[in-house]
Amino acid sequence: MTTPAALATTHALAFTDQRPWSADEFADLMDQFGVAVIGDAHSFILTRTIAGEAEILTLATAPAHQRKGLARNHLKTLLEQRLDRVFLEVAVNNMPAIALYTAAGFQIIGRRRHYYHLTSGEMVDAQVMAWAPKP
Repeated sequence: MTTPAALATTHALAFTDQRPWSADEFADLMDQFGVAVIGDAHSFILTRTIAGEAEILTLATAPAHQRKGLARNHLKTLLEQRLDRVFLEVAVNNMPAIALYTAAGFQIIGRRRHYYHLTSGEMVDAQVMAWAPKP
């Protein structure tokens, strides 16, 4: 099992413009009902699934392991589960993540103004995206 400390390290490496999540925050999340990690210390998706609906809480890949298809494979693993819908928020300026989610079939369903607080003090909107299996 991947440890909260390892996830926190990867998260800090992947999100340099935001406050990284701490090992304690990961531990608290991982203790909650329906929360699961797909991947390992180099690249992972943290999800919460309840009643057939999943939320991607975060997806992170350490820079040394990016551009190898790891995040795409983790996302594929999640979407192969029997889920009715999957939701997420992504910063509007995170073009690589938006491209990943769009290629996987996610669609924009909303926007959250000033959702992300960057370490620079800037506030960035989030796109809310959703995926549902094709009938």
